[in-house]
Amino acid sequence: MSFRQLIEYGVRRHGLRRSVLLALFLVFAWNTSVQAQFSLGGSGQVIGRIVIEGTQRIDPETVRSYLTVSPGDVLDPQDLDDMLKGLFRTGLFADVVLRQDGSTLVVTVVENPVINRVAFEGNLRIDNETLQSEIQLRPRVVFTRTRVQSDVARLIELYRRSGRFAATVEPKIIELDQNRVDLIFEINEGPLTEVQRISFVGNEAFSDSRLRRVIQTEESRFWRLLSTSDSYDPDRIAFDRELLRRFYLGEGYADFRVVSVASELTPDREAFFITFTLDEGERYRFGEVSIESQIPDLTPEMLSDLIVGRSGDWYSNTSVEETIGALSEAAADMQFAFVDVSPRVTRDRQDRLINITYQIGEGRRVFVERIDINGNLRTVDRVIRREMRLVEGDPFSASRLRESEARIRNLGFFNRVEVTNRAGSNPDQTIVDVAVTEQSTGELSIAGGVSSGEGPLVALSLTERNLLGRGQRLSFTASFSANTQEFDASFTEPYFLDRNMSAGVDLFRITRDNQDESSFDEFTIGFGLRLGYPLAPNLRQVVNYGLSERTIENVPSTASRFIRSQEGTRITSAIGHRITFDRLDNRLDPTEGYFVSAGNQLAGLGGDVRFVDATASGAIYYPVLDEVVFSLSGEGGIIFGIGQDVAINDRFFVGGNDLRGFESRGIGPRDGNGDALGGNQFFSGTAEMSFPLGLPEEAGISGRLFTDVGYLSDIDDDPQAGEVINQSDSVRVAVGLGITWRSPFGPILLDYAFPVMHEDFDKEQAFSFSFGTRF
Repeated sequence: MSFRQLIEYGVRRHGLRRSVLLALFLVFAWNTSVQAQFSLGGSGQVIGRIVIEGTQRIDPETVRSYLTVSPGDVLDPQDLDDMLKGLFRTGLFADVVLRQDGSTLVVTVVENPVINRVAFEGNLRIDNETLQSEIQLRPRVVFTRTRVQSDVARLIELYRRSGRFAATVEPKIIELDQNRVDLIFEINEGPLTEVQRISFVGNEAFSDSRLRRVIQTEESRFWRLLSTSDSYDPDRIAFDRELLRRFYLGEGYADFRVVSVASELTPDREAFFITFTLDEGERYRFGEVSIESQIPDLTPEMLSDLIVGRSGDWYSNTSVEETIGALSEAAADMQFAFVDVSPRVTRDRQDRLINITYQIGEGRRVFVERIDINGNLRTVDRVIRREMRLVEGDPFSASRLRESEARIRNLGFFNRVEVTNRAGSNPDQTIVDVAVTEQSTGELSIAGGVSSGEGPLVALSLTERNLLGRGQRLSFTASFSANTQEFDASFTEPYFLDRNMSAGVDLFRITRDNQDESSFDEFTIGFGLRLGYPLAPNLRQVVNYGLSERTIENVPSTASRFIRSQEGTRITSAIGHRITFDRLDNRLDPTEGYFVSAGNQLAGLGGDVRFVDATASGAIYYPVLDEVVFSLSGEGGIIFGIGQDVAINDRFFVGGNDLRGFESRGIGPRDGNGDALGGNQFFSGTAEMSFPLGLPEEAGISGRLFTDVGYLSDIDDDPQAGEVINQSDSVRVAVGLGITWRSPFGPILLDYAFPVMHEDFDKEQAFSFSFGTRF
């Protein structure tokens, strides 16, 4: 409708007076619209000058540099839009207004404040330095709400990676003068988001409880006070998938796969339900296993004994990897440095067989150009290089590279070790990169416990495992119990004279109360020197020398002649050695393998004491069933005096931990007062079966059935008229059962044993226990 039509319509509808008023209103509205269009930069308007308003810290020329027009340019609406977006995009301004006053373009800005300080409140589990490294905002940086929101998201993600999904972060702003602000992140860390339940779907070959022992993530239980494995960690869950895959492949399930992992967060955000959906597939056996060699002088017959996993055995990828490593190492030992071993696998799904042919060919001839070591700020390069199985100029070997990485990691000086190789300056050369991240190597520990033999005990230990970054070990230990007080200082150089042998010195001072068992106190002070070196793989010898002063004192007048004759001080100067062959899978908690150790000691190189002794020990562990381990262990020894009787503090004693069912020093020769005299010959042995009790794995409780045998006899003293020595050459035997609880405070061992073969003068003890921890 036109302007004229509007007037005519108004006259007919409202009369002349109202129509005139309507006309005046329309004219005013049209005029305002035109002015508004002009003020927003109507097309064709020429800019005479540009005025910047509202700047405080920022120079007006900085604002001007973001404008796309200059005086003399024709202003276009698109220019206004582009300049507005560009100024906001800088992040310098909280608000921007562009307006045109005649031929003048006025730019009015409100600057964003500058951060004066960034602080964190409420964080107890993660320190300020870690939080600060995670965010982008810093002091003297321009504050924007977008950046704050981004940093809040980063902090929440950091807490989630730490297992705290209920954590909240709220930013607070404190306004200061000169357009500055303090930014404070108020943090409510919340509890650790625990794993309440772990379930498996699709598993038929193995139970849920068995698979829970395979993965690292554990269900939350009250006794896991000192563990974080029961908190939710997405990275750990991803690793659990790989652990399950390795486990099933090691058991012959070659088609196994993890279909999915569902992590369901409870409504209160304090716990997760985790469900692994599995596809086990069929179980395979090894079919035909053979070796093909493309190297004329390296025949399959020379290597066939190294194959792990024979035809008919259940398939295991671990066996395949072990075979590849064994073949590669054997070829290297035969001076075939450039050998490539690759398995050719064919799968017979119908008969569920996997046929493997290990193909041995000549690999690319590559030599080590150099070895670069990075990340060792304190540890000297030499400590790392001497663990390398490769040196500059050697033929490159992937197996030796892996061995080098394992040896460096086993030092315990680094929390991260990565040994990789990259192309060198020539096609036949490679550069080995060793990247390490150092960790603390100093340890201050307090060990405490209770045992039926020693009573309450406490041990304080201060150890530095990487002294001055040279790989040397220095330790001081003080231990106290009801019967013994001991102080030790020890220093070890693992590579003495830059050779693969360790050397060390030990200082010791021991006070022992033997009144209850033998009616005397014993005080010993001295030092020892030792030198250890490998003789072969898994075979090591240690040579030692010791000089000590040992005193028998506080002998009561009622003691027998056999005890009173031992009173006084003797100096012992002895040299000895020990050879050990160790094939245990774990020295602390073995489940498979064996070890054998034997040694001799000769005293008489000076001093007052002259004797020679021989001792031997060994153990074998065999897994009977899943988690059921049978073990046999034993120890024995004999000692002879050279031109003199063997002193009581040099004799052997049996009872207590090495022969349960009897007290400490509970068997062997005794005088008429019942005091233990020790013996010159001894033997003790144990046959034990450890097994689960059907309790949840998380409880850490297992059972044991055992039989202990022991023998101790032969002393040099001859009884005189009226004197009595009770002794027997008979073997003592005890049977019993025990419980082991791997508690959060350390292992607790409870044993009940009763002798089935014993003598009347033996001292028996049916119940024994021990408890200890370290923190």
